[in-house]
Amino acid sequence: MKSKVGLFLTIILAGIGVGGFYFWKNFRGAAPAFLPASIKAIRATSSLPFNVPEGFSISVYAKDLGTPRVLEADPLGNLLVSVPSEGKIMAIINQGENPSKIVTMIRGLNSPHGLVSHCYNVPQGDGAGVKEWCALLVAEENRVSKFTYEKEEWNNFIAADSDKNEPFALAGEAELLVELPGGGRHITRTILFKPMRFDYEESPGTTGQLFISIGSACDVCHESDVKRAVIMKADIDFSRGPKAANMVVGEPKIYAKGLRNSVFMALNPETEELWATEMGQDKLGDDLPPDEINIIRENQNYGWPICYGKNIHDTVFDKNTYIRNPCLAPFEIPSQIDLPAHSAPLGLAFVPDSWGGEYENDLLVAYHGSWNRSAPTGYKVARLIFDEQGNYTGSEDLITGWLADDGKTAIGRPAGLLFGRSGELYVSDDKAGVVYKIIH
Repeated sequence: MKSKVGLFLTIILAGIGVGGFYFWKNFRGAAPAFLPASIKAIRATSSLPFNVPEGFSISVYAKDLGTPRVLEADPLGNLLVSVPSEGKIMAIINQGENPSKIVTMIRGLNSPHGLVSHCYNVPQGDGAGVKEWCALLVAEENRVSKFTYEKEEWNNFIAADSDKNEPFALAGEAELLVELPGGGRHITRTILFKPMRFDYEESPGTTGQLFISIGSACDVCHESDVKRAVIMKADIDFSRGPKAANMVVGEPKIYAKGLRNSVFMALNPETEELWATEMGQDKLGDDLPPDEINIIRENQNYGWPICYGKNIHDTVFDKNTYIRNPCLAPFEIPSQIDLPAHSAPLGLAFVPDSWGGEYENDLLVAYHGSWNRSAPTGYKVARLIFDEQGNYTGSEDLITGWLADDGKTAIGRPAGLLFGRSGELYVSDDKAGVVYKIIH
């Protein structure tokens, strides 16, 4: 009897030891990501605990937003914000330096993330002129939908009493544009619209390409669904409607693959190339694999799950034997820029001309911050520096202070980036529930 009890206790203690080692190895640096944010320090709009370069100022633009992620501008210069955890799209009304008015635009959505706002003129016929309609595209976990409204009606809504419990009355129900695979490890879906004029376009400014980023269902695996770990593309025409004439022209296609989790995208204003952040897999140690910035090109494979970074073969996951290195170009496309592992790059935005000077041609990236690195990293907005020819020359911190000096706590986690009409930079923080405004 004693021997059985001893064996049982030995097994229990061994299990605790193995489990403890596993969590120590993979999660001992997770506290800043998962412990509740102490946001007392950012409740005020002055004396914020952030470090910015000389000539910059930072303030809290809006607070109490839940988990704000993607930022988009509406046609009136207001900020639209997706709040995935609450299934909402919120609007931060532009009333100057610190807006006090926040309204709900849409609610009841399935983990909404990506947003695209696009307005266009529709001829009324019989000499009645044109009416300006707007569409808000929302990428939920399992679909991309279109919500339609009149610009004038939206303006009247936000100009009225701000104490509204009901969301904005959109024109009819959402129109399903693209069905997407749901579930899995990565449920955020991000979209980007690239205006283009198609030959069949009847109303100017209504057509273009919609890019849809869909993350992998796992940390590292061979996907059974070809629509995972990809960026898809759909040709769209905003003027098409009603539902009988869906605005998606043709079938959505896979634009690029081998992308584990390209959560945010941006168009390079100089080259019109599609750029995207990429999060590398876990459990390869503190410094592997690098997170990435990629230039996304059609029909290319960016390597995941067997390759990462500059065409490095992941022999930990892929045990197959090859005649040639399976990660060599042109079969796999190397990263454009390697970033520190586990930085968790999210939002990216190219610096506008209004900043000028040394910031010209540069790219800003929000590092959401690590959760599986022994010494936490990220929790900042970084500046990627390019020369006049567009060559990457290095990086430096633009905004820091989210992570405490001891590396054990974080007051927030930067997520989305958006430049406003006057060159101001907005940063969403999905841990503290706020949006910051940075002026240069």
